[in-house]
Amino acid sequence: MIDLTEPCRRTIEVLAHVRDDQLDAATPCTDMTLRELVAHIGALSVAFAAAARKELGPLTDTPPEEVVGLEQDWRRSYPEHLAALAQSWTRPDAWTGMTRAGGVDLPGDVAGSVALAEVVIHGWDVARATGQPYDVDAATAQACLTHLAQFDTSGTEGLFGPAVAVPDDAPVIDRIVGLSGRDPRWAAG
Repeated sequence: MIDLTEPCRRTIEVLAHVRDDQLDAATPCTDMTLRELVAHIGALSVAFAAAARKELGPLTDTPPEEVVGLEQDWRRSYPEHLAALAQSWTRPDAWTGMTRAGGVDLPGDVAGSVALAEVVIHGWDVARATGQPYDVDAATAQACLTHLAQFDTSGTEGLFGPAVAVPDDAPVIDRIVGLSGRDPRWAAG
């Protein structure tokens, strides 16, 4: 089991500092504006919480590209969704058996690792797009690096672009985002 509490808390903190005038800004996620990325975080939080509870249905069947717009009260609801996501993965049975997320059937332990990586990588995306710092604790870093090491460094269609080379002694968050196909040097503006 991986504890999602700290990465969800960190992403909640980053979302709290997003200003309305930043919502149309570019992000390291090149096909999403900040508004779309924040909506994606809200939707993935609900979907992966449902996946942890094995509540298969519309929440777990909807592909990420079908997410539409920010919830009207996203500043209140998305932090709640992220907290619920972290809580849902504290249950040992979340990590066993099969589940579904984004319309894809996968083992519970894989779904939990994907949820963690999504929260961390997209939390970093939002932080970078809004000029905020973002870092992870050692346990989160190791879990993310282990998860991302399973993917082809030339890119994985629909998930990650080709890995960006990052020195071995670079900060761990740079190594994580580099493996996900993002350039850790990306800056807003």
